[in-house]
Amino acid sequence: MKRKTFCLLAAAALLAGGMNAHAQGAYPAQPVKWIVPYAPGGTTDVIARNLAARMGPDMGQSVIVDNKPGAASIIGATFIARSQPDGYTVGTADSGTLAFNPAMYATLTYDAGKDFTFIGGLGKMPLVLAVAPGFPARNVRELLALAKRSPGSISSASSGPGSPLHVALELFKQRTGTDLMHVPYKGSAPALQDLMAGQVQTMFVDLPPSLSMIKSGKVRVLAVATPQRLSILPDVPTMAEAGVPGFEAYAWQGFVGPARLPDAVVRKLNASLVAALRHPETRARLEELGIQPMPMAPAEFTDFVHSEQKLWSGVIKAANIRLD
Repeated sequence: MKRKTFCLLAAAALLAGGMNAHAQGAYPAQPVKWIVPYAPGGTTDVIARNLAARMGPDMGQSVIVDNKPGAASIIGATFIARSQPDGYTVGTADSGTLAFNPAMYATLTYDAGKDFTFIGGLGKMPLVLAVAPGFPARNVRELLALAKRSPGSISSASSGPGSPLHVALELFKQRTGTDLMHVPYKGSAPALQDLMAGQVQTMFVDLPPSLSMIKSGKVRVLAVATPQRLSILPDVPTMAEAGVPGFEAYAWQGFVGPARLPDAVVRKLNASLVAALRHPETRARLEELGIQPMPMAPAEFTDFVHSEQKLWSGVIKAANIRLD
């Protein structure tokens, strides 16, 4: 009787082990939740929903976008970091989450270097230097001449303290030795409205929310902060062409999970993500919004994050930007 019981238990254990092995090899076996640390409708949400719609059928499970906005992406980032490392909770982490916040906050509820698995890149939003329609400078050299003639007299808006638009302004000031007066707003929309109206004179803007205003002539762009000219704005010079060599600035987003995600899960997610980013329809949709798809292998994205952290922590420290 004891021998029979032992054999039955052993068989049950083998069966359970086989079922577990099958379950582990069948990822994903249930819907995947994609955490977006911003409200619905914005650029981050649009990118996530376009890619999730493509990745779901590819992986054989729904990829469900779950918005958790607030506290400069800290709420969403913390949720991802504290989730089970099983691949069923992943999400967006951007330049603010990974490169700016660690330099601007004395304490965070997540560790940007230890609490995430870097899965791949999502997209870059190139920044451009825009001015009000009636601003007298017609190019960057004329702007710099005005700024150096009257330090602190030229206003420059941003979407808020510590935002990509603000730190790009600080990098510009540091690289050119100029003093522009920072005017922070609560979001890019009111800042752009005041730029169009001439209430502020200059502003670094990212393309998705500003492209229609640029194309309609409601604001003027002096230069793009990219290594090459943008196909969407072919007549606008780069910063290097405009006299500020080596100046690049983007708002960017990446795809992360909690630390210690299994390698097989990371490979599966990255392969599906890269395929979605390279799909002609998805790529065209993102590019028409001013978003440059950023497909990267996990190791490549990890190196990219580390280089961005090094660059922007130095800029933020020099500008003494603190948000706590």
